[in-house]
Amino acid sequence: MPFTLPPLPYGEEALAPVISAKTISFHYGKHHKAYVDNLNNLVPGTAYADLVLEDIVKKAAKDEKAKGIFNNAGQVWNHNFYWQSMAAGGHPPSGKIKDALQSSFGGVDEFKKAFKTAAVGQFGSGWAWLVSKDGKLAIETTANADTPIAHGGKPLLVADVWEHAYYLDFQNRRPDHIEAWLDKLANWSFAEKNLG
Repeated sequence: MPFTLPPLPYGEEALAPVISAKTISFHYGKHHKAYVDNLNNLVPGTAYADLVLEDIVKKAAKDEKAKGIFNNAGQVWNHNFYWQSMAAGGHPPSGKIKDALQSSFGGVDEFKKAFKTAAVGQFGSGWAWLVSKDGKLAIETTANADTPIAHGGKPLLVADVWEHAYYLDFQNRRPDHIEAWLDKLANWSFAEKNLG
C-alpha cells in the first residue's frame, strides 16, 4: 500500500512568524513529499513492501543493504512526528509533562536551555528530541534521517534542525529559531500524550 503525505494539523500560515507559510510550502510540500515519493519507489518487491512505516524504520536501521530505504522511511517518520510536535500559540507546558520536565531537568527553563544547547550543537543536518528513557526525560540529537525509534527510544517531541526548516525565516541563526520554536510552537499537549 503506498505511503501518503499526511495532512498538516494546521494551515500553512498557522506557525508564522516563527515558521512562515513559504517555509512550510517548501519543507512540507517539497522535502517531505519527496521522501514519501522516494519510499514508494524503493519498497515494492523488497522485504519491506508489506510493513508499516515504523517497522520499516526499525528493520532497515539494522540492514546495511537498505540504507536508501532507511533514509527515506526515517525522514518520512521524523517529519510526520515533527509537524505534530508544533502548535500555534506557544502554550507553556503544564500538568504531567511540566512535572516530568521539573523532575528530569530541574524546571522548564533548565530544560529549554539544555534543549537549545543540544539543538544548536547538532553538527550539520539533524534533529533534537525530547525522549522518555528509563522513567526520566532526556534530550537526544540524531543526524540526517536517524531517529530514536530505530534504537528503541520513545520520542515525545522533536525540533528539525536541517537548514531547510528555518533558513528562509532565520537564515543561519539556528539559536534564534530554536528559542522561538520552544517559546511559541512546541506542542506540549502532544508531548504529554506521548508520555502516556
